[in-house]
Amino acid sequence: MTFRNTPTFAGDLQAWTLGHVSISRNISDALLYRRHKHHLVHEREESYLITVPETSEISFVQDGKDVSCKPGAFLVERSHLPYEFSHAEANALWVLKVPSAILRARIGQPERLATLRFDSTQGVGALFVDLIRLTAARVEEMDETARDVTGKHLVDLMALAIDADERVLGGNASSVQSAHLRRAERFIRHNLADPDLSPQMIAEGCGISVRYLHQLFGTQETTVCAWMRRQRILMCDEALRDPACRKSVSEIAYDWGFGDQAQFSRHYRSQFGCTPTDARRAARGEERAPSPA
Repeated sequence: MTFRNTPTFAGDLQAWTLGHVSISRNISDALLYRRHKHHLVHEREESYLITVPETSEISFVQDGKDVSCKPGAFLVERSHLPYEFSHAEANALWVLKVPSAILRARIGQPERLATLRFDSTQGVGALFVDLIRLTAARVEEMDETARDVTGKHLVDLMALAIDADERVLGGNASSVQSAHLRRAERFIRHNLADPDLSPQMIAEGCGISVRYLHQLFGTQETTVCAWMRRQRILMCDEALRDPACRKSVSEIAYDWGFGDQAQFSRHYRSQFGCTPTDARRAARGEERAPSPA
């Protein structure tokens, strides 16, 4: 870190934990912060940082992209890659830190979000930032369960704000294909709990043919069923690692559309390298299990 006025530099940092996510509040004079590869050696999990500047512009450089973000918007950053962050004037910032697995369960390929700015002056984007401010002011009054639920609401609001932006549409597909793909992804997420969810149901719900649906997911180098299963596993993993969740493994699996616990366990172990029971024990501090990717 370097400072514009080193002898007189002043800053204050506060942080609050909300289940698997966290909020921090940084008020400081002008600074330049560089995070190099050697700073990431002990980074255990991939996370995304959603930064909200309040009083002056911030600059951010990552993966060859140089962007700025003024008050009235928020910026998405990847914490596990080297980056450079600065503001030339005194600033007040909010930062929401979200593990990759939690964001990935709500937004496909969240790496597409890195270095994008999103509006926070109106609609869901403004509500998301307002809730960050309100939460920080009340978090000390909340018990663990309330904090966890509030953290999930923050991520859900952020996902809604981001999902409305055309730039998160993916890949090499045309704008029409991307719109259809996003509609299909939304339909799947809204119906994950239905064990009868199928490509036919998804296609009918989106007004497209089953063949075209398969082509859409092919542009993302996956299949409809694999993408749907991945989303279900991610939501199950989130529940398993939630200390406030008292449901059994089988109940969690059934809640998210798996009709067979043994099948769910096989898919979960293939994805995370441990059983659902091992993951739950690790979350409770009983033993170690790999963090989701």
